[in-house]
Amino acid sequence: MVRFLVIGLFAALAAVGAADSLTQMSLRQAQKPPAAAAVATFAPTPQPVQPPSLGDGEASIAKSADGHFWADAQVDGRPVRFLVDTGASDVALTADDARALGFAPETLTYSYTVMTANGPARAAPIKLGIVSVGRAEVEDVDAFVIDKGLETSLLGMTYLGRLAKFEATPDSLVLKS
Repeated sequence: MVRFLVIGLFAALAAVGAADSLTQMSLRQAQKPPAAAAVATFAPTPQPVQPPSLGDGEASIAKSADGHFWADAQVDGRPVRFLVDTGASDVALTADDARALGFAPETLTYSYTVMTANGPARAAPIKLGIVSVGRAEVEDVDAFVIDKGLETSLLGMTYLGRLAKFEATPDSLVLKS
């Protein structure tokens, strides 16, 4: 019988201890802010997306309605409109653009054959002094003059690949020299 009393006493003490622990936990929880408030307090405020700021040696080209990037560049101080083409190994000029830059296409040596959208074409290697799009400038750019079949001049990797960085976004192309 004493044995049952001792077991009962231990059970009663355990029940009182458990109730006290629960009470203490409830008091601690009441002193804390609700979990949702804590999350809201620390949640970062969304910031509007800003276009990249342009510094020295940078340019931004807006995507045109046709989905391409068209660059109004300066080649040795003269304007040339290029289609930016990361798939073109080289800068490629139409005969008309080469002529406007002071080259005489009929006197060039067309020692290369290149593939254009219109098929194979003859190409003459030339060197451009300075090619700049905005403030993104590259000197001594290798290029080709294409004798026929090129509808617009292409700004290819002999310019783009010498930039420090170029990055396409959904709306623009950012160049950094």
